[in-house]
Amino acid sequence: MNKQLLPVLILSALLIISVTVLPSAGQTLKSNPALDEKVKKFLSDNNRRWYDMNVPAVDGQLLHDLIIKYNYKSALEIGTSTGHSGIWIAWALSKTGGKLITIEIDERRHKQALENFKQAGLSEYIDARLANAHTLVKELKGPFDFVFSDADKEWYKNYFIDIEPRLKVGGCFTAHNIYDRSQFGRGGRGGYGGQAEFLEYVRSLKNYETTVNSAGGGVSISYKKSVK
Repeated sequence: MNKQLLPVLILSALLIISVTVLPSAGQTLKSNPALDEKVKKFLSDNNRRWYDMNVPAVDGQLLHDLIIKYNYKSALEIGTSTGHSGIWIAWALSKTGGKLITIEIDERRHKQALENFKQAGLSEYIDARLANAHTLVKELKGPFDFVFSDADKEWYKNYFIDIEPRLKVGGCFTAHNIYDRSQFGRGGRGGYGGQAEFLEYVRSLKNYETTVNSAGGGVSISYKKSVK
């Protein structure tokens, strides 16, 4: 197989899966075939352009599917970059009837993300803010049922502590570039520093259940089971 075609084939498979995910029992998803086709085309046409600190498609698919599976509606993303993960998240929220607040500190990336959201047809589902997340996360009222953290890694634990009181029971906090060093003897990227400190902390909380998906860029998923 031509190696240059492999990323395109993988993304095409992901896009097919993304619109066939079954909702949870009792959940009714909003149907918008025209929007689905527009988003799929945008992602397919731009699948090689997400080099600027964005997540790989497999992680975008994971975030999308979590929102669909649990019918999440109020999402927060810390670290927009140029919008790849935000598109996957907002696409899912367009089906559940929700909305995304996403924060980016870099003005160039923020402006590019706004344009990408517009071209993907998802602007109405996204409140994109140019701000320092260290400050803004503390000020957001919430509540949220889904959080994705992909900004400065040394601040992951702080972001979690700041937003946790406004995360609904049943909701989840996800973080990027997390690897579990106990799995397969794997360390390196995401296994040390702020990511390791964050992972150790959330796993110490009795009211959270945390797993790590090591595919793609590595995503931790922490479900809030109770208030305490």
